Amino acid sequence: MKALVFPGQGSQFVGMGKELYDSRKDIKDLMESANEILGFDILTLMFNGTDEDLKKTEVTQPSIFIHSVAALKAVNGLGAEMVAGHSLGEFSALVANGVLSFDDGLKLVFERAKAMQEACDANPSSMAAILGLEDAKVEEICAQISGIVVPANYNCPGQLVISGETSAVEEACVKLKEAGAKRALLLPVNGAFHSPLMKPAQERLADAIEKTKFRKATIPVYQNITTTAVTNPEEIKQNLIAQLTGPVKWTQSVQNMIKDGASNFVEVGPGKTLQGLIKKIDSSVDVASAI
Repeated sequence: MKALVFPGQGSQFVGMGKELYDSRKDIKDLMESANEILGFDILTLMFNGTDEDLKKTEVTQPSIFIHSVAALKAVNGLGAEMVAGHSLGEFSALVANGVLSFDDGLKLVFERAKAMQEACDANPSSMAAILGLEDAKVEEICAQISGIVVPANYNCPGQLVISGETSAVEEACVKLKEAGAKRALLLPVNGAFHSPLMKPAQERLADAIEKTKFRKATIPVYQNITTTAVTNPEEIKQNLIAQLTGPVKWTQSVQNMIKDGASNFVEVGPGKTLQGLIKKIDSSVDVASAI
């Protein structure tokens, strides 16, 4: 069985989407509609902006979404039987399985990005990548820290990102290295994504999601929060909302997709990050880029 997977924040690059834009008129039209929906010229930033431009959350998230959906259109969906997305990528996955239109998905992604940026500005916080330690040990040590620090991204075995108050994240990094982590690296982000500190953003996104039309999925989406196949639009809504303050369980999602028959994973969107993670989760499956 074939599974489509969609990347999240961090996969952006200058020039992203330009080849897709130039390849077909229908893709060009789709991408140009994004400027009207957002109210600014995001395509110029994607094609000719700087790394700094693309690092701004309000630019990064819609840019990756636009690129991913354009790539999906370029390959006509590839006849997949299941989809999943890493954090932000879940919105692209929901376009792929018919739950969201491109227009509605882009509006939600932009609202999510603005809400997350506001939450970051209101409460400066951090994330850190922990390498070479079992998930259970990371969970145990985070639970012992007095401040807010939680597992945020279960990316693959031996790679877990933690998130929370800067002092708590720094303290956790020290203790995790003492416990045997090969590395504990603070990430260049100014917010604690997928932690309780995103609560204000969650409330704002929930309001936008409740006002948006969600259709029944044509194929299952394996959501970050549940890690299992979901098709019911109301369940999908609630899981999307929960995702902002809950962890991205990518390892578990991929394992469940494989258990349910996936043997061929195709990454749709910028970069190859997810292909690398999937091969570390299970080296027996095939991975490829859509374009």
